[in-house]
Amino acid sequence: MAHIAMVSIPAHGHVNPSLEIIRTLVARGHRVTYANTTAFAEVISRAGAELRPYESSLPLEDDEWGDPLTAFLDDAIAMLPQLRALYQDDRPDLFLYDIAGAPARLLGEQWGIPAVQLSPTFVAWEGYEAEMPAPDPAFQRRYAEWLASENSSTTDSIAFQGRPGHGLVLIPRALQPNADRVDPAVFDFVGPILGDRGTWTRPPGAAKVLLVSLGSAFTNHPGFYRRCIEAFGRLPGWHTVLQIGKHVDPADLGDVPPSVEVHPWVAQLAILEQADAFLTHAGMGGSSEGLYAGVPMIAAPQATDQFANADQLVALGVARAVDSHSVTPTELRDALLALTTPEVLARSAEIKREVRAEGGAPRAADLLEKLL
Repeated sequence: MAHIAMVSIPAHGHVNPSLEIIRTLVARGHRVTYANTTAFAEVISRAGAELRPYESSLPLEDDEWGDPLTAFLDDAIAMLPQLRALYQDDRPDLFLYDIAGAPARLLGEQWGIPAVQLSPTFVAWEGYEAEMPAPDPAFQRRYAEWLASENSSTTDSIAFQGRPGHGLVLIPRALQPNADRVDPAVFDFVGPILGDRGTWTRPPGAAKVLLVSLGSAFTNHPGFYRRCIEAFGRLPGWHTVLQIGKHVDPADLGDVPPSVEVHPWVAQLAILEQADAFLTHAGMGGSSEGLYAGVPMIAAPQATDQFANADQLVALGVARAVDSHSVTPTELRDALLALTTPEVLARSAEIKREVRAEGGAPRAADLLEKLL
């Protein structure tokens, strides 16, 4: 039995992707501790791990973030001494860390403990640094100064984040840009790690099911939801599940026909396993789950990597992209009907088979145990 320490931040998109790996390692007899905030204590406990609480400086509300890179760096700088105190007298045999838990890499270097990055998004490829926009120079200088003060093996912020000693990639290889240029000696694609995500019962008589979800962060869009209801609510044969998040009052949606069910939160994967189409913000989690379920998608990106994901889904032949700010109900309806062709359905099924063959949590656990 080994002591394995996982480090992440209090955000669903940085915790959920690797939970099934944690659960698998615990089931194999390893002791797993998990550094995160108390907000995720129940989630971590259900996976069988022991919470090691730290205080996060990350904003709690969407409108408080400002520059995300600065917010993540501030949190990393504040996390490192807390992490050191948490593990000083109980050092693990292996550190696992989310891309936003990079202080674990520093601590691993300082203590001579191997560290593996678990990436819930795409990873660097050969030529990545030259092809992607560079961060703000002031940000890079501040990051470099912090790394130098901790005697890091590199003071290059891009290399520190994007070039780990070893990493597991928790997305479908199909979503990875320039996958043929990713170093296989560093990164192993194990596909999305999903596990049990709840239940959902398909309504009797629903010929086809559409899930509309903009994820967990960028959900305050009542106007877009109203257009979705107009587009899909009276479409013959279609039943729509509409997730609206915590910010929108259902009363603001107007008249909702019986063919549309509205919820603040849904068991997304359970619905996708039974759905015929998925309108998604194209976040990495939603995009991965859509490919895993083999469901054609309408991509309505909101921010960050979602635009690149939407482009990739379209290039794969399984999606249509729309502008959520300007798209009309007619355009939404046309996009949905264009995804019901035999060609799109066959391509979605093909990628589904590829994604499920990548190994998931059992293969991830096998790779980690080899490092022990």
